[in-house]
Amino acid sequence: MNMKAKPLVSAGILVALGVLIPVIFHVTGVGGTIFLPMHIPVLFAGIILGPGLGALVGLLCPVLSHLLTGMPPVSPMPIMPLMVVELAVYGAVMGFLTHRVRSIWVSLVGAMVLGRVALGLAVAVIAPLYNVPLQPLTYVQGAIASGLPGIVIQLLLIPPVAQRFFLSRANKGKADYGLSLGEAE
Repeated sequence: MNMKAKPLVSAGILVALGVLIPVIFHVTGVGGTIFLPMHIPVLFAGIILGPGLGALVGLLCPVLSHLLTGMPPVSPMPIMPLMVVELAVYGAVMGFLTHRVRSIWVSLVGAMVLGRVALGLAVAVIAPLYNVPLQPLTYVQGAIASGLPGIVIQLLLIPPVAQRFFLSRANKGKADYGLSLGEAE
């Protein structure tokens, strides 16, 4: 495959997963706000594709999901535009930190924290545009509390999977579960 096309194909696959996985959760009656299924492909996009395409995958997943399924909603609560900001930051920060800090754990926690900060800022800007009385801090606290199972899944799933399938080449085969991407001390 053309080396320029490969990242775009990978991004397309991750966007498709970012739309499909939440559909499976909604069909089975399991709430997306609890297990955060759209977040996982976006975080992997950052790891695999870097900050630019990671952000693009984060932007496209909620938009395409909304256009195809109506979820996340835009009205009466502007969830989709809030998720666009949050997930784009997830993808960008995950991509940036994974390739700079070289620790999957620091990258993942950093992406989660900065994504939630961006979510709070998005609430402060977007909610008034929709005439929805949301308090940014309260909204973010609620999102964290309801999404705790999803956060735990991300923390348990992403580091070993990323290390096994995506980061081991950077470590020349060292299986350190993302504790370091650099050479052994």
